[in-house]
Amino acid sequence: MSFYSDFAPYYELIFPVREQVYAFLREHAGRSPGAVLDAGCGPGHYCGMFLRDGFRVTGIDLDRMMIDAATIAYPHGVFQCMDITEIGSLQVSFQLIYSIGNVIAHITHERLQNFLADGYAALETGGFWIVQLVNWDYLLGLNEFTFPVKTIGDGTVIFHRRYSRISHEGVAFEVELTVEGVSVFNEQFQLYPITSDALLRLHQDAGFSLAGVYAGFDKSGYRKDRDSGLVMVFTKQQRFP
Repeated sequence: MSFYSDFAPYYELIFPVREQVYAFLREHAGRSPGAVLDAGCGPGHYCGMFLRDGFRVTGIDLDRMMIDAATIAYPHGVFQCMDITEIGSLQVSFQLIYSIGNVIAHITHERLQNFLADGYAALETGGFWIVQLVNWDYLLGLNEFTFPVKTIGDGTVIFHRRYSRISHEGVAFEVELTVEGVSVFNEQFQLYPITSDALLRLHQDAGFSLAGVYAGFDKSGYRKDRDSGLVMVFTKQQRFP
C-alpha cells in the first residue's frame, strides 16, 4: 500500500477544501457545461464543486484509494487511476486543466516536458492550464526546510513535513503523521525542484502563453526570494496563419 493510500482517510482533515482555491479555478473555467481536468485530483473534492456548477469533470490520480473515494463521492464525474503524464491517452479536450498541491514536483523534468506537450494538445484554444507548486526559487537556496506542523482537531492528529538534502538535482521529501502519539506512516519521497524561470521556458517551448504569476490563490504578487508558494496560469492562444 502506498503512502497516499495510507494518507487517504486523513486527507480532508489536513488539506480541507478552500473556497478561495475553487473561486480562482472557477474564474478560469469558462462557461459550463465545459470540460475540466484535475491532474492529481486526490479524493476529488474540487472536481465535485465543478460538477455542482454544471461542468463535465475528469479527475486523475495515481493512487487507487483516492480514485475510489472520488468515484463514490461524485458518481457523475469521470475518475481514472493513472499517472498524470498519461493524459494524452484520455483523448478528450478541456477548457481548463489544473494541477495543485505541488503534484508536478513528483515527476522528472523530462516527464514534465512530455506532460506539457500532451497538456497543450488536450487544452482547447482559449482555455487555461493552472499549476501550483512550492516556490523552489526560494527553497533551492536552503539546505533543508521544515513546514509548520499541522495539528488537527483536538491535537491527536499531527502532520509533519520536511525537505532535506535540497539540490537542483532532487529533494528528499519526508512526511510523518501520528495519531494519538502513534506513527501512522513515516515515508520519504524524491522530488524534482524546478525554478520559475525554467518552468516558464518549458511552457513556452510547449506553446503555452503566460497569463499570470502569483504567490497564492489570493492573487498576491510573487516574489522569488521569499514567498513559499507559486501559482502560474497559462493559456493556449489562437494561432493565425
